[in-house]
Amino acid sequence: MRPSSHYSLNPIPMSSLKERIETEIKTAMRERNSIKLEALRAIKAAILLAQTEKGASEQLSEQQEMQILMKQVRQRKESYELYQSQNRSDLAEREKAEMEVIETFLPKMMDENEIKAALSELIAQMGGATIKEMGKVMGMATKALAGKAENQLVSKVVKELLS
Repeated sequence: MRPSSHYSLNPIPMSSLKERIETEIKTAMRERNSIKLEALRAIKAAILLAQTEKGASEQLSEQQEMQILMKQVRQRKESYELYQSQNRSDLAEREKAEMEVIETFLPKMMDENEIKAALSELIAQMGGATIKEMGKVMGMATKALAGKAENQLVSKVVKELLS
């Protein structure tokens, strides 16, 4: 049975990330899209690796899946910047394209203004904080903004707000 037309925005049901990736791999194979296929296979490999780690459960939590995706994006971003600095635009563009494919599975990341607002509220809840309490603020911030914002940007904003 086909899903009705009002579900056309996301034809893949919200099942496990692994199942969504496998479906997308099949689509990329049909489209003969090698960059998308390579990025999706990298995600699948990272998921399988996480599932087979010692002490890991068979099913990953949504937070663990987001961490895997964010790690994959971060790796592509670092490679992209490295290739750009070495004037290897051919490799840089490939990394950027893979990064964009992986980002489609992540929720929209918060921008700096949204992070500032969330952190200001968090600091206010703590009763104000000084630069000496940055570790405590960062601990709470990384839990509150996990999967919604990059930790580097959160750290930068926390420093700005506390100084």
